[in-house]
Amino acid sequence: MDWSDSWRGAFRIELRAEAVSLAYRGWPVLPGTYPAGTEDGVTKWAGRSGLELHGPIPVHRDWVDRVGTSPDQVATWWAGRSYSLLVATGHVVDAIEVGTGLGRRAAVALRSIGVPVPIAATPSGRWMFLVKSGSTLNAELANNPDVHLYGKGEYIPLPPTTMAHGVVHWRVKPQVCGWNLPDAHVVQDALVEAVHAPARYELEAV
Repeated sequence: MDWSDSWRGAFRIELRAEAVSLAYRGWPVLPGTYPAGTEDGVTKWAGRSGLELHGPIPVHRDWVDRVGTSPDQVATWWAGRSYSLLVATGHVVDAIEVGTGLGRRAAVALRSIGVPVPIAATPSGRWMFLVKSGSTLNAELANNPDVHLYGKGEYIPLPPTTMAHGVVHWRVKPQVCGWNLPDAHVVQDALVEAVHAPARYELEAV
């Protein structure tokens, strides 16, 4: 993709608006590094003092101390650059990340019981189910290499963050569930069901 300044600039206003909106709802928003071209086929990430080989990561090295920053301050972070939109997990929101196949089947299971859950997806094919903070994975999911729980001390990218090969996007927007995050066990139950569901269920997913 073309990571020119003009291309990134097209996202700056949207990124800032999304960041401020989440901050007003109490979500711990953080600015993250953003793609700055490739070298030898490797994407470089800008936003810190120098270019990074991996991203997006928080711009501020003391990002843990900045959790809970006011919306007004959040707005100033995106005033000049198209930083990635990160949210620190373990405070208000956690995320259960799975691969596309498992994610689709879990979405079917949740839809069948009428429980909408915010779901963000990365260009690399990872789905993140957003849940209330404070839970741990049950034994079956904890032993599944396709499942990761983002909790305290971690962070996730949210739309419209740009990645190496595309943009993070919503599969199910938080507005659909009235910004009410589900308890983690609801999503975990759906994931366990999805683990044992036939692959054809993917065809019915969102």
